[in-house]
Formats: sequence, C-alpha cells, structure tokens
Amino acid sequence: MNKDLNTALYEKMAAEQDKYRDWLKSQPPEQILHHTYEYTIREDILMAMEELELPDAQAKALLASPSPLADAYREFEKRETGYMDVVRDSIESRAEAALDAQRELPVYRHSAAYAREHGELDQYRTSQRANIACKEAIEAAISENYQDNRLDGAAVSQVTEQFGYDRMLYVLANTVQQKEWDGRFSRDNKAWAGTVEVPPNPDSFGGERNREFVVDSHPGLTDLFLTLAKREYLLSQPLTPEDIQAEAGRLLRELQAQDAPNSPNGTHYMAQFSEDFMRRANSKDMDQVMAALPFRSMAFSGLNDRKGHFVLISKDEDRSKELRPPRRSVRRQLKQEPRSTGKSAEKKAPALKKQEPER
Repeated sequence: MNKDLNTALYEKMAAEQDKYRDWLKSQPPEQILHHTYEYTIREDILMAMEELELPDAQAKALLASPSPLADAYREFEKRETGYMDVVRDSIESRAEAALDAQRELPVYRHSAAYAREHGELDQYRTSQRANIACKEAIEAAISENYQDNRLDGAAVSQVTEQFGYDRMLYVLANTVQQKEWDGRFSRDNKAWAGTVEVPPNPDSFGGERNREFVVDSHPGLTDLFLTLAKREYLLSQPLTPEDIQAEAGRLLRELQAQDAPNSPNGTHYMAQFSEDFMRRANSKDMDQVMAALPFRSMAFSGLNDRKGHFVLISKDEDRSKELRPPRRSVRRQLKQEPRSTGKSAEKKAPALKKQEPER
C-alpha cells in the first residue's frame, strides 16, 4: 500500500474543503445555515480520512475525481445511516444522566444560617431549589392523577422517578409540619411527619424559608398522596426477618382457620400470600417462609383461575402444629459474640505433671 497516495488524497480533499469554506463564508446567513449540515459532514469525512488507508487502486480512483470530497458526501447522502439514531441516543443518555443526578442529589438538612457559617451555601441553594421543584412535581402529580374521587398510585412513581423517595418524603414531612393545625391530615401521617427532622429556617424578615416547599394541593389529597408514598417506599425496602416471620404466622393462622379443604378440587388447604409481601420478597425470603411453616406436604403454587400465589398442604396434615422458630444465622451470631483476646481470656489451669513414684 502506497501511503503517499492516501496522503495526496487527503490533501486534495482538505484543499477542496478550504475552497468550500471560503465560498460559504461569502454567502448570506440564510445560505450558510442551509449548508451547515453538509459542511459538518464534509469535516467528518476529512477526519475519517486522517486514519483511513485505502488500497492503491481505490485511492487512485478517487484522486482522479476533480472533487473527491463532494463525491464522498453525495455517497453519504444516499445511504441509510444510523446517524440520527446516535443523535437520539445521545439526547436520551444525557437526559437519563441528568435525571439520575437529580434523583441522587442529597437533601441538605440544615438551615441557610448553618450553611453560611460552614461555607455550604451552594449545597443549600441547590437542595432548596430541588425541594421547590419536588413540591411542584407533587402538586402536578396530584392534579394529573386524581379523578372520579380516586388518586391513582402512579402519582407517586411520577415524582420518585424525578426526585427519589428521600427528597419526596422530606418535602411531604415539611408540608405536614407546616400545616400541623390542619385536621385534614391524618393522625398517623402527623405522627410520622414528627419523626422527620426538618430544622427551622427563618429569613431576616421573620418569615420561614421552609414555607417555600410546602405542597399547596388540597390537604385531603396531599394526605392521601403521603399515605400512598409511605406504602410505596415500604414496598421498595427489603424484607426483615420480622416481616418474614409475620407473614409465615399469618399464613399458618389462615390455614388453621379453614373448616374444610378450600382448594378448587377439595384435596388441600390453602392460604394466599399477601400482595405486598410478594412485591418485596425474593427467592431467599420465600425459602425462609416455607422453612417456618411446619408442614411436610407443603407446596407453593399459583392457581389458574385465581390471581396471586398460594401455599397448599394436604388435607391429611396436622394443622395444629406451631410455627417453627427462625434459624439463627451462624455468621450473624459470630459477629454478635465478642471475641476473646489473649489478654482477657481466662488462663487455663496448668496441666498436672506426672509425678514419679517415690523410691
């Protein structure tokens, strides 16, 4: 391969582009804008030629053309390329990155005065703007998802997708605290809001900056939104050993409460797993539930004519058995037990020396 041929081709294309640029600069603004795409693609072709090494025959053929760069551009125009797919992917990727950054932005849990004293005003202001935007997103979600006297659960995911649970719940807690006098908020939600620390944030005029991110939707709907948000947050959390044992106990009581086999064919007793439990459970959690139930003939299954998941036991099983206690994790037990050190360990009694018989 003759590198000189490729170099000559590149130089000819570069000279052609310089000439095209000089012509374009002499055109009126409308004409320049009209040719912007072509100019950009021609620049891309030149960039590709810096690394491309054509066989001698191909390089000679292009060199023979009076305008090889224009020829390459016209060929590009004819082809179906993924150029716009790359553009769309770039936009979507950047939008997703911006959304991730917004969701992961930590809530600043101090006042403006504290931020000023500790040189953290930028973090405070960024978080405050996000709090206000989150408050507005909650108001929009309530407005868009409430109809026929019902608030759709999609309202919560519409907000968490943008801001995550941490900021959304912080804004809601602040809202309830600022409207503690309003009887349209439930006692449970007021009690919950009281557990969230939202420090006072007074301004120099005697106002309260925390009022800036109080949700202004109807208090009854805001209360309903908060109830849904708390439930969705709980469902996003992994199950605890206590949750697993509680579900096993509930299933056992349901199996024991039946007067007769209640499976469709009448051969088994059955109990349905709770929907909330199934949304949170993984395969390990299910194994632990099954291990806690004291039945040999036990099976876990779905039913063709019913929604949900069920545990089934033979009608001949003894249903009076008690729940099996949870097995203690050996690893957890070892972590909890203090390890003895050489200094603190009790000294072993010295071994008795074998005495020689008296002579």
